[in-house]
Amino acid sequence: MAKLLLGCIADDFTGATDLANNLVRAGMRVVQAIGVPATPLDANVDAVVVALKSRTIAPAEAIARSLDALRWLQAQGAQQIYFKYCSTFDSTPEGNIGPVTEALMEALGCEFTIATPAFPDNKRTVFKGYLFAGDVLLNESGMQNHPLTPMTDPNLVRVLQAQCQRKVGLIDHAVVARGAAAISERIEQLKSEGVSIAIVDAVSNDDLLRLGPAIAKMPLLTAGSGVAIGLPANFGLAPSSQASALPPAGGLRAVVSGSCSLATNRQVLDFIQRGGAALAIDPLRIAAGVDVVAETLAWAAPLVAKQPVLVYSTAEAGAIKSVQSRLGVEKAGAMVERTIAAIARGLVELGVRQLVVAGGETSGACVQALGIAQMQIGPQIDPGVPWCHARTDVAEGTPVHIALKSGNFGGDDFFTKAFTVLA
Repeated sequence: MAKLLLGCIADDFTGATDLANNLVRAGMRVVQAIGVPATPLDANVDAVVVALKSRTIAPAEAIARSLDALRWLQAQGAQQIYFKYCSTFDSTPEGNIGPVTEALMEALGCEFTIATPAFPDNKRTVFKGYLFAGDVLLNESGMQNHPLTPMTDPNLVRVLQAQCQRKVGLIDHAVVARGAAAISERIEQLKSEGVSIAIVDAVSNDDLLRLGPAIAKMPLLTAGSGVAIGLPANFGLAPSSQASALPPAGGLRAVVSGSCSLATNRQVLDFIQRGGAALAIDPLRIAAGVDVVAETLAWAAPLVAKQPVLVYSTAEAGAIKSVQSRLGVEKAGAMVERTIAAIARGLVELGVRQLVVAGGETSGACVQALGIAQMQIGPQIDPGVPWCHARTDVAEGTPVHIALKSGNFGGDDFFTKAFTVLA
């Protein structure tokens, strides 16, 4: 079997499919592994994305999991390593982007790497080191209210430097606009100044494509998923429809959502306004000991045979803070994740074979509840979100089509559009 061209480590499950989606669209055959595989790779693919649930855990544990993934990818012969994080640079002053980056650099003997969450297709751009979400700075986008990783500073050099021992610098847009040679020259200049990690500006896909050749020989890349569009060409690959082919879809349809982002709030509202069958999960009832899973599945059973159903804990910032103040941030989040994951498994047992999951942490919990070990990456629904095909451990290997949507991704009609794309 040919050696892997690219080995990727993603810090959450939706981020992993986001990255895999961009690689597939640029011509790579990609498998996404859920956690570090216990056995060698047995698929003939160009890239593997190892999906971890490490974004919000303790830095030491995130480092340990990431290094485990690195060792497995190295054993498969990966020629280049890509550490993928969110396009909103979700992190805290303690990490985990900086600590994991530095641990991977140390393990690879890498003296310099880049860092950029830019993903222009999803309106995430970096200019002068500042991260924009759409037309506003990150800290004005709603991310300042994130329940686990509130982002209050849009200056990525500052944010990353607070997490790193190594010096962080900037490759600004004036350099990127001049192309790969200018970027390479700037990298050498930064290295001479003692800089080991550089935030890279990118306001368009053209910027990312200019960046690609300049980082072709870099042992480690760290980025959101946007940088991926410029990498397959470094290995002589071009876009191909065959890279995204999946088995035909069938079965019942459902959406489960644990994300509380502004985008997902709009998607839930759009689904309901279109007449969709939807049920809200109340965290306080879960905390009170009510069997919300059984209640929800009893509600869904007669409806899902006729139309897609939506089960959601999505709420606005004020409501979230009220629940967190009563239950605690970590307890509230973990409790809702477990409940939605159990509901997702119950829906598959009811016959759902097309499942959309919204929210990074929710996606991780659902994939684990379904016993999914790896996923084949298929066609894109909206930028950053593809359909995938996987086998579950329900009824000895029930196959499902599943879409894992980052909370901030997708148009308002995403929950409706997703099933249309698959059909």
